[in-house]
Amino acid sequence: MTAINQLHAAFDKEKTRIHMEDPMAASKFAWDLAGRLKRFGVEKERPKILLCIGTDRSTGDCLGPLVGSKIESIQQDFYIVYGTLDKPVHASNLREKMNEIECLYKDPFVIAVDACLGRIENVGCVNLGDGSLQPGAGVNKDLPSVGQIQITGIVNVGGFMEYFVLQNTRLNLVVNLAEVIAKAIYLSLLHSGRIALFSSSTLNRE
Repeated sequence: MTAINQLHAAFDKEKTRIHMEDPMAASKFAWDLAGRLKRFGVEKERPKILLCIGTDRSTGDCLGPLVGSKIESIQQDFYIVYGTLDKPVHASNLREKMNEIECLYKDPFVIAVDACLGRIENVGCVNLGDGSLQPGAGVNKDLPSVGQIQITGIVNVGGFMEYFVLQNTRLNLVVNLAEVIAKAIYLSLLHSGRIALFSSSTLNRE
């Protein structure tokens, strides 16, 4: 079995978890994401929405907007980006934005990106899985489930005083997680020929 086939076999599961310090994290993530999109059959004309959830008012919760801003800076026409540092999608406007997406796009395919809390040993990991994401679940918010594919970054430890934990999460950790996710999305587009090769510094401007 070739290395690429081994990667595909390893990712032929409902969920994948990769630590951001893995030297191959972005590449593994990119292969997994590309495989899921192919399996869902959405590489054609169906609108692809990258819904990056979070707010820049909370360090731990700014992962989504960071990713959204990085992908928005790329010259690509594969994803329609919702949720950036400039125009965040958060608890107060999520329902409104989902209604907007449903009105503007026919049969949209949504990839939801969000920060989450988890066990201490998993902090710094990126999760990728099929199925909808439940935003705000870690802080007991009643928000609609979103997405056909979910991407989450574990930014801190959950289970106690979640709001305080999110507010006091290290920005460096969140930025590094966002970099891995954005680079993986970029690589998946590059491998599929959706964008042209350009300086990787584009992803480091945010």
